[in-house]
Amino acid sequence: MRKLTWGVAIFLLWSACKFSTNDKRILPIYGNRQPITKTVEGKKITDTIYQTIPKFKFVNQYGDSISNKSLDGDIYVVDFFFTTCPSICPVMHRNMLNVYNAFKTIGDIKIISHTIDPKHDSVPVLKKYADKLGVTGNTWWFLQGKKEEIYKISENYLVRSPQADAKQGFMHDGSFILVDKQKRIRGSYDGTDAKQVEQLIADIKTLQNEPDQVIAQ
Repeated sequence: MRKLTWGVAIFLLWSACKFSTNDKRILPIYGNRQPITKTVEGKKITDTIYQTIPKFKFVNQYGDSISNKSLDGDIYVVDFFFTTCPSICPVMHRNMLNVYNAFKTIGDIKIISHTIDPKHDSVPVLKKYADKLGVTGNTWWFLQGKKEEIYKISENYLVRSPQADAKQGFMHDGSFILVDKQKRIRGSYDGTDAKQVEQLIADIKTLQNEPDQVIAQ
């Protein structure tokens, strides 16, 4: 389900158990990383550049243009779905409603759901789908765009690329991906598992308390 090697998985397990000096849990950072050496005040230090989500531009259920810039300063959760999905999508979005209800009054928390069937899932179809779920406002965006761009960006979230399927229309990953304000992946959860979604909600609260995720006052 998750596009991670065993080596990375072991590292993430170790990282998830890591605590800072004040005993606050720090979430792992997923994906590739690159060490860099730089000079600061005459001293050489090693820093790390982490994999981040690249630029994108799609349209939401209101017909508004949504880009990576629209999520600047936000912690957000991502999933991939299609409105006519007969299998995991209804379960995923019933569970995602718990995330939505937990954070819908918090300004810097967002949810974005990318349709993998943009030919059918037009803006009006996505709006109707959101209305049926009871989703209003701008906490949860259902995004539509060019198919190739949607499929390409799925790789950056470390999920399995969607594929056509004769029986169900499409096969896709059911993961919920947690992304921090620096566009780094911080968690991956089975969206069909209520227990894992509870953990996602807890991890969002943990992430909110990291110093570089706190809203500047």
